Amino acid sequence: MTSTRTCRTCGSSFTPDPALATRFDGWVPRDCPDCYRSARRGSSRSSTTVAESDQLTDGVFTDGSATPNPGPGGWGAVRVVDDQVVDRAAGRDPDTTNNRMELQALIAGVGLVPEGESAVLWSDSNLAVQTINQWAAGWKARGWRRKSGPVENLDLVRTLYELFEARPELELRWIKAHVGHRWNEYADRLAAGEEPQG
Repeated sequence: MTSTRTCRTCGSSFTPDPALATRFDGWVPRDCPDCYRSARRGSSRSSTTVAESDQLTDGVFTDGSATPNPGPGGWGAVRVVDDQVVDRAAGRDPDTTNNRMELQALIAGVGLVPEGESAVLWSDSNLAVQTINQWAAGWKARGWRRKSGPVENLDLVRTLYELFEARPELELRWIKAHVGHRWNEYADRLAAGEEPQG
């Protein structure tokens, strides 16, 4: 039986289509169908367009990579308030994957925001964003397993999901990579082990 939910965007009540929950393993809708369709057209609270990206001057921007994948990698996170760097963190791993570094960057990013202070965390990894915002709740309900088997990178997924559960004042959103957004590029350079300017 599918329970009624409250849309996080418009606040209306809606009942998710049970067929969608069956089709998408662990998916828990956070938006009503109207807001979801609106988001898919480019006005989402969970994504940003190129035009909107120029206006992002607050939040935590994260990135992670491994070259080759798997191989040596790194992650970076920068917290920005009023277009100024407030704090940042970065790290390296000699043997890792892109996905692990994206998750590690978000874990570090949460740590850059004082408890009780609201912030949006931006990641250009749609997989990481969907994992936390859509799938992890279902996996947790099944004892941290997917219907099709084990959860990849469970150690990091579980840690990050529990951090967001404990910090309702934080929100995770997706941002398109490599479109010239200043703070996304800054995080990218941190992940690459470079010293970004600005």
